[in-house]
Amino acid sequence: MNKRLEAERIDSSTASEPIQDLREWLSRVEQMGELVRVKQPVDRDEEMSAVGYLLAKQQPSPAVLFEKAAGFEDSKIGARLLWNILGPSLKRVALTLEEPVDTPTVELIRRAKDKLKQRIPPREVSRAEAPVCQNTLTGDQIDLNQLPIPRHWPLDGGRYAGTADAVITRDPDSGYLNIGTYRMMLQGKNQVGLYMSPGKDARLHITRAWQKGEPIQVAAAWGIDPLFMMVGSQTFPKNVSEYEFAGGIKGQAIPVVRGTTTDLLLPANAELVIEGIIRPNSVKPEGPFGEFPGYYGRPEAGCPLVEVTAVHHRSNPILTNALMADYPSCEQSGFFSIVRSAKIWDDLDKLGIPGIAGVYAHPAAAGGFGVTVISLEQRYAGHAAQALALAAQCPGGAYYTKLIIAVDEDIDPTDMDQVIWAMASRCNPIDDIDILRNTWSTWLDPTQNPPEKRPYGSKALINACKDHRHLPVFSKRTTLSRQTYDKVASRWSELGLPGQIPTVRAFEEENKVVYHEVGGFEPGKQPGEE
Repeated sequence: MNKRLEAERIDSSTASEPIQDLREWLSRVEQMGELVRVKQPVDRDEEMSAVGYLLAKQQPSPAVLFEKAAGFEDSKIGARLLWNILGPSLKRVALTLEEPVDTPTVELIRRAKDKLKQRIPPREVSRAEAPVCQNTLTGDQIDLNQLPIPRHWPLDGGRYAGTADAVITRDPDSGYLNIGTYRMMLQGKNQVGLYMSPGKDARLHITRAWQKGEPIQVAAAWGIDPLFMMVGSQTFPKNVSEYEFAGGIKGQAIPVVRGTTTDLLLPANAELVIEGIIRPNSVKPEGPFGEFPGYYGRPEAGCPLVEVTAVHHRSNPILTNALMADYPSCEQSGFFSIVRSAKIWDDLDKLGIPGIAGVYAHPAAAGGFGVTVISLEQRYAGHAAQALALAAQCPGGAYYTKLIIAVDEDIDPTDMDQVIWAMASRCNPIDDIDILRNTWSTWLDPTQNPPEKRPYGSKALINACKDHRHLPVFSKRTTLSRQTYDKVASRWSELGLPGQIPTVRAFEEENKVVYHEVGGFEPGKQPGEE
């Protein structure tokens, strides 16, 4: 089956209208059989996160909605808590990207990449049209202790809200709105800390405002359509709002409502949103917190302190929580793998790099950050080295990534068995590994010691492609003939063999290996052909 026919089969499988909010998303997830509802009271401190941690290690791995937090049964707000939102579930990631849930991984990345090229500005609605404005608290009415904000790990420095969030700030110079995902520690009845790694947009906005001696407005949605978590986690141009990219993925404008104590635009369909202000040089100690590499980040001597000026929420709101942990229990791993791969691929497209057959940021590598694999058809001298260098430093891939690996197009970048085989059989370390030093990293990198070396990092560029200079004489790999594969495929069930026949990417035809993938990939050229 060729790529076009496969795409048509996928497109026709689950046509539906775009998801409007978290509740509609949960309804569809429940129909898929990937939602567990816990009706008994559960402790918000460590017990909920433990359940999420363990569920993430199951296959399939369901999202879990806690209907009651122990000690908050009589709460006037009545907040519920959602954990393992996307987890390692490719189906829930596809659903969030408005794609059929059976879309294969590389095809899903390809589609996400193409959607990132589309931008639709948000649509402002009135407070009466905004579900998040059903209830509003201001002034002395605000008491964040009424919310079951959880403690994730035993050694966390406090309780953390908005680990699956959309934090909204405005650039003091250009006025554009940024949406990011940052941790927020409860610091008082109307105060939360806001931690951001160096180079992140909100940190740049705060620093610039403080340099002018001005306060800065901030808002945060603590119960969101998971699409905001996916988009907010990525690095985009600093003059285009993530609202536009979210609209492009959804295929329609995101409804927003103007704040009441700030001039920020808030996601109108969110579950709970806070508004606030950060005054010049207002900081407070924060952390530690169990972070995405699976280690505790060090305590911060001073983090920007948000003074909460308004809380808006739907009745019986749902708080979204993202556990940071080892794979597969790290909430960002699964979705981050897909959307970061798409962003890097899109960056390479924009840079004009031809022949890219696939990009994959492996979810097991420190929350999807640590390893990027690029599959490409080598078309000219230095092509693989160029792709490696650009993928290492492009906006989508520069932060934290340590290993960037290039493989030929006969290698599926999502199959680490194949990637490791290519590294072992096509990479000559003395010639094919380069190091970049003093690159963009994070205070959360546990490998940089003493910690004062952070946030600078380094990257290894690993060329695991066949040597372009010697393609005609490079040892020939063992491959099936297409005729034999088709014969076995036609008899698979007849022979009593289990499951479906595995996908194969390379075939031998007339003494020449050609690369294409049965089940969705078009035939490609022999590497080196012009």
